[in-house]
Order: sequence, then structure tokens, then C-alpha cells
Amino acid sequence: MPDTSDPAATELGSPLADRDAWSTANCSVGRALEVVGTRSAVLMMREAYYGTRRFDDFARRVGISEPVAAARLRELVDAGLLVRRPYREPGARSRMEYRLTTKGRDLLPAVIALMQWGDSYAADPAGPPVELRHRDCGGEVRAELRCADGHHVVAREIVVNAGPGARGAVG
Repeated sequence: MPDTSDPAATELGSPLADRDAWSTANCSVGRALEVVGTRSAVLMMREAYYGTRRFDDFARRVGISEPVAAARLRELVDAGLLVRRPYREPGARSRMEYRLTTKGRDLLPAVIALMQWGDSYAADPAGPPVELRHRDCGGEVRAELRCADGHHVVAREIVVNAGPGARGAVG
């Protein structure tokens, strides 16, 4: 059944409502997608959050070829989301593993939000494949929008203002 809710309830309020007066060329969403905009990059980050560290495990768990895994891991390392560290199992040669950086850990809320959306709109009929729970209390972990003062915020309550990096329209 199509969603018939009021689209204005989900649009962000904005002094920048005259969208032709400002440029989207300097867009944080676009730049983030340049880093993690492929399916395999997001799934590799998911695996890093789950504790995957070794190249072969990334390729196998994400279901991609070794050349694709190598390219994605290199991109994620170059972007500063993962770091390569040497490890060595007894009797084996030294190899590299991949660990999350602060920048990589800071992407977690976005991946959880994407998972949450997928659980709601794209999950298997049997339900989500995993559930995220708070270790201390067992409560469900969810991404949500809050202002800096802690208030729960819905889209229609968000105002978009020009930031320090805003640029005028390109004529």
C-alpha cells in the first residue's frame, strides 16, 4: 500500500527553501557517499563493526571477489575509516588485519540508521536477521534524531540554515 502521509511533514523547513539561490556542490552527503557509496563499502564497514578483521573474512562475509575486496579495503584505509595493522599467527607469516579508526567508528550511527530502515522496509518476511541490544540493559538500540539539548526531533521540526561552507548558486 502506498504511503499517503503528508509529504510536507517529512520535508525539512528552511530559510534555504529557494533551492536555486544556493549550490549543492559542497555537499556533505555527496562527499560521504564518495567514501562509502558502494554496497560493498557499506557492507565491509558492517563487518568491521561485527569484528571482522582479516581480508579473507571480509571478502567471504560480504560475498565479493578478492580483487573487489582489496579495492574497497584500500579505499576505506585511504579514507581513514580503517587502518591496517600487522598480525602473526604462530608458525605463519606476518599478515595484515583491518581495524576501525575513530572516523570509522563515527560512521556507526549512519550504518545503524540504514539497518533500521532496511529492517522496516526491506527485511525478509521472517523479520530482521540481527537485533542490536544494549549490553547493560538489553534494550533495543535504535538510531534517532535529537537536538544538542536532547530533544527528540522529527523532520518537520528541522530548519536548514546556511553553514560556514555554504556557497551561492553557480550561475
